[in-house]
Amino acid sequence: MPVLSPLRTLLPALLLGLAAPASADDAAGPPTTQQVLDASQPSDWRTPDPANTLYMDLEGGRVVIELAPAFAPEHVANIRTLAREGFWNGTSLYRSHDNFVVQFGDADADEPALAKSIGSAKSALPAEFERSARGLPFHPLPDPDGWAAEVGFSDGFPAARESAEGQAWMAHCYGALGAGRGMEADSSIGAELYVVTGQSPRQLDRNITVVGRVLSGMELLSALPRGTGPLGFYETEAERTPIPSLRLASDVPEDERERIEVLRTDTATFDAYVESRRNRRDAFYKRPAGHVDLCNIAIPTRVPSDGEG
Repeated sequence: MPVLSPLRTLLPALLLGLAAPASADDAAGPPTTQQVLDASQPSDWRTPDPANTLYMDLEGGRVVIELAPAFAPEHVANIRTLAREGFWNGTSLYRSHDNFVVQFGDADADEPALAKSIGSAKSALPAEFERSARGLPFHPLPDPDGWAAEVGFSDGFPAARESAEGQAWMAHCYGALGAGRGMEADSSIGAELYVVTGQSPRQLDRNITVVGRVLSGMELLSALPRGTGPLGFYETEAERTPIPSLRLASDVPEDERERIEVLRTDTATFDAYVESRRNRRDAFYKRPAGHVDLCNIAIPTRVPSDGEG
């Protein structure tokens, strides 16, 4: 079911904004990304709700996914039911499309078999491509966007909207979790999911239901071998990556849960973080860009210090 059914030592620091200031003058200037994060307070961070967090356990480690019920409530409810009833346990990642997505679910189930395997989950859902922006928390970015009148973040999720009174939707940024569908807009039930692993395919915004995003473990997905079949599907079962377990964090014993915090996107610290990405002041950068795209704002996560979470 497709979605439509060397500078080796410098590079890590540059990507993360960790390069040290070149001089005392630089150090006295606007803070770098790392300096912003180092100066953050416990109140600048939040702990994801275990009831809306998925753990995909693979042989190589764990992928942590946060669901977005504010944008796709019916899909998220179905996904929670499917996870609680073990639908994905023993299925696989069966597609890895270069510079696009990886996809997972039951690769061999036809429609009758799928209907029998989803347990008490709903067998039909409405398309949830967008929702009203009214009442939706929205922290806008200062720069224009080519895909929407306004972009920003809503409770940590990259989002866009027409206006405060118009429609809003989640954006297809790197790490976004979407619900694969066929040609009909309402043909998804959340059983076949994909994660964006390539350059952000924003043309899919408002065309597919986005249900969440990966918080950690993206390296386990983006490094999968590319599928050799059409659209990146694996041609043999042996090529697939098994999923031994996919569970809600709330169904995992508390002492086995991931200790993870996410930078809040509605604070002055976040505004400073965005500015550090818009106008890079690291020693490597000679000309700050003065602009940042929505999908270039990677939301930091961290393991809380002892006593903080």
